[in-house]
Amino acid sequence: MSTQQSWIRPDQAQKPFFVGVDLGGTNVKVGLVDDLGRTLAYQTIPTEAEKGPDDATRRMAQAVRNTIAQAGLEVGQVARVGLGSPGTMDIPGGYLIAPVNLKGWDGYPIRDKLAEYCGLPVSFENDANAAAYGEYWVGSGRSFHSMVLLTLGTGIGCGIIIGDQVIRGENSHGAECGHIIIDCREDAMVCSCGQPGHLEAYASATGVIKRTEAALAAGRPSSIKPRLAAGEKLTPLLVAQEAEKGDPLALEIVLETARYLGIGIVTIMHTIDPNGVLLGGAMTFGGRNSPLGQQFLARIKQEIDRRAFALLAQRIVLDFAALGGDAGYIGAAGIARLDYYRLGQKQS
Repeated sequence: MSTQQSWIRPDQAQKPFFVGVDLGGTNVKVGLVDDLGRTLAYQTIPTEAEKGPDDATRRMAQAVRNTIAQAGLEVGQVARVGLGSPGTMDIPGGYLIAPVNLKGWDGYPIRDKLAEYCGLPVSFENDANAAAYGEYWVGSGRSFHSMVLLTLGTGIGCGIIIGDQVIRGENSHGAECGHIIIDCREDAMVCSCGQPGHLEAYASATGVIKRTEAALAAGRPSSIKPRLAAGEKLTPLLVAQEAEKGDPLALEIVLETARYLGIGIVTIMHTIDPNGVLLGGAMTFGGRNSPLGQQFLARIKQEIDRRAFALLAQRIVLDFAALGGDAGYIGAAGIARLDYYRLGQKQS
């Protein structure tokens, strides 16, 4: 997503420099940023997870070096690298624990191996926390003291930032708000984790597809049907397109998704009382530039107003994230920056 038009030159940058690595199941994004979170260089490489963690980590290290060179800098001019990875993981220990999207990578000491292969100190973070920190540092959350980012996609990722502190939890499993329980019925929808009633089961892309399929199977009329009959695949984008055209069922699915999110967000608000909640990921129904996206956001706020303490509902800022796919690498670099300054203070 990062475009060269938005990059800055080294002579425009404020030192020190940091590299952010956003490790995904399909691709790895690597970006070099300055002390203000502005990008100097960026590249992406395939993860090729099936080749194993060590092969991928060596290629990530080479991508780090290549990205630094792309900006005309030397490795020694970079202060630190930040790595955001999908969970589960042991953040203090620097290793992965049975990551769902990286089969066979269990127990791999990815933080220390990346540091060894690229020759720079590495900070390690959950990818959703890294994305949240990116939004907090230079995105939609830059005016907040505390914030929550919910990333809406196949699942629901979440990151929580409170006053420059990333909420990691005792077992590196904090901020897993996609697994808040919003339906305690025995026949509640089952989440991808195998447990019933979680927010992710209802308000993720997977949940949208399942609820749409159930409605169509029950005989509900919809303009979605002819598109499926013509061989198209059911996706949230298809649902959104038909909702924008005025299909009642499609619009109902979108606004029902918003209602479920509102219920989950109220639980988060009553737990940590943040300044703001941001929505990112691939499934924002057009975001702030779309009438459907604005309707989606307004329906979430309506549910918050209905269920939250009045003062919290009045003061909460609900918005879409701003950084898109760049949030992960920018936030990972921001985590590295945090550690750089904190370690510097401890040594001084």
